[in-house]
Amino acid sequence: MSDSFIPPSYAPKLNLYDTQKAIGLLKRLFEDTLGGSLNLRRVSAPLFVEASTGLNDDLNGVERPVSFDIPAAGRDAQVVHSLAKWKRLALHRYQFSVGEGLYTDMNAIRRDEEPDNLHSVYVDQWDWEKVLAPRDRNEDYLKETVRTIVECICQTQATLRAMFPQLLSLPLVERQVTFVTAQELEDRWPDLSAKEREDAWVKDHPTTFLMGIGGALKSGRPHDGRAPDYDDWALNGDILVWNPVLERAFELSSMGIRVSPESLDRQLTLAGCDDRRSLPFHRMLLSGELPLTIGGGIGQSRLCMLLLGKAHIGEVQASVWDPETLGACQEAGVVLL
Repeated sequence: MSDSFIPPSYAPKLNLYDTQKAIGLLKRLFEDTLGGSLNLRRVSAPLFVEASTGLNDDLNGVERPVSFDIPAAGRDAQVVHSLAKWKRLALHRYQFSVGEGLYTDMNAIRRDEEPDNLHSVYVDQWDWEKVLAPRDRNEDYLKETVRTIVECICQTQATLRAMFPQLLSLPLVERQVTFVTAQELEDRWPDLSAKEREDAWVKDHPTTFLMGIGGALKSGRPHDGRAPDYDDWALNGDILVWNPVLERAFELSSMGIRVSPESLDRQLTLAGCDDRRSLPFHRMLLSGELPLTIGGGIGQSRLCMLLLGKAHIGEVQASVWDPETLGACQEAGVVLL
């Protein structure tokens, strides 16, 4: 069952052809701006990885990867959920230095995703990762990186508005970032759900970095799930903005300073995932063979939705939808790609 809806007063700012042109321009602009601002080089990325390596992102630990055998190689493979771990290994293999990083187009299939305005079984994002010096493994460096990414978004929006005047009626993304922790939101609204807390906060703080996701809060529950083997739960977060079309908080990026051998050791135990210690990636990380890094994913379709004023993710990406979604969009005159 789909949770998709179309706001009653919604009308697309761009027609179908202009939407396609704007998507192409937006992606080129943002890639170039992000790469230059964070000193990232573009690399090629896998669509699938060997199941035995432990490189696939386990997300919340319950999502089933799309798996298949490769008879010619004698291996089993999984379509990636994200490239959170692959990127860190790539920085090691490609011998990147401190202050250098990579970004790539990540395309994934998340078969168990519940479709709605923001979610599809097809996922596209810019995955990026950068080598850190030990002295930069701190909250100040994390916050400065967040501000840089938000500035890249704002610069991209400014160019799009110049090229497509139809977008001038959309509000500008707020450049000033407000930082808040998941625990602070729980303390303020203990009776609200995590999503309701985000909506309540971001409505008044339209560009927010919500920190501390993955570990248990005072209530005993995490704000949201986060795999224990890439982000350090004390040094991570989500970039959230207020979406004026949907009138709700809107996640653009999940990111963070990655686990050190010490924090990986701790988080694997807390999450009940000690069996992962024997996997090749985890062995390398626990033994200190992999560089310290910061990284994240920035949703391509999400950013297109926001900057082009779209109400449904299917307006900016091609996917497969349930009958309820197709019917709701057809009734509202919304064209899905």
